[in-house]
Amino acid sequence: MLDIRRRQFITLLGGAAATWPLAARAQQPLMPVIGFLSGRSPGESESVEAAFRQGLKESGYAEGQNVHIAFRWAEGRYDRLPALVASLVDIGEDPVKLGLVASLNRPGGSATGVSMFLSEMEAKRLALLHELVPTATMIGVIVTPSSPSIDTQLREINSAARALGRQIQIVNATNERELDAAFVSLAQSKVGALLIASNAYFTSRRDQIVALAAQRAIPAIYDQREFPMAGGLVSYGTNLSDSYRLMGVYTGKVLKGEKPTDLPVQQSTKFELVINLKTAKALGLDIPATVLARADEVIE
Repeated sequence: MLDIRRRQFITLLGGAAATWPLAARAQQPLMPVIGFLSGRSPGESESVEAAFRQGLKESGYAEGQNVHIAFRWAEGRYDRLPALVASLVDIGEDPVKLGLVASLNRPGGSATGVSMFLSEMEAKRLALLHELVPTATMIGVIVTPSSPSIDTQLREINSAARALGRQIQIVNATNERELDAAFVSLAQSKVGALLIASNAYFTSRRDQIVALAAQRAIPAIYDQREFPMAGGLVSYGTNLSDSYRLMGVYTGKVLKGEKPTDLPVQQSTKFELVINLKTAKALGLDIPATVLARADEVIE
């Protein structure tokens, strides 16, 4: 953790992202500046920003009154983010596996925050996809090889596929052209369903991905609610608003002088299942009543 008394600066890692140097140049020298850096895109992050501000408010901080926030967005471009972060308040992946903390209860060092299980949910998403499309013997998976969590994702996906007795075809995509090519390849392989791995770049390209899935009539599952809101079939993943609110609360604790090493890593406990019935109908897919009953939101 940077010495707040000297630097008046906190670096925040937002959801599977990192940070790049920021100048803490507040108009009021004594007002702390929070550097909020995320792999997401600014146009898709209004709810994330609002949730973070709400968490800060719960800790007694209001932007522009007693704290400044410098938002920076990588827009899915991991090459914009340096390898090391001086201090983390949000941790998108499993922080123990990433080597950022010694344990969740006793982080040690300078890192603590909120673990959102972004990659650890891949197995559950694959199982849910199998539940929705049980006849699919071959399932496609699109990943970004440059993702910091790619090893965890592939391990989770392959293990889940073996447990379900299903074959998977994994294809890489890091730009628009490769996304188009990925869907061509998967269609040629006649996959019966598709898992889009959790990745900030894919979220930024959700309109293209949803359109390609509809064009090829492939039932697909995603990690964030933005996808079914854009016309995708279904999403299952961490409730980001709740996670970023917790992140704001933790940031407030650090601003008040608590040491990161004394703050256990929080774990997300709220997850949401969103189903787009209009898309299901277009695909000729009947959503099982047991799945509908578990849905947090149904788009009709």
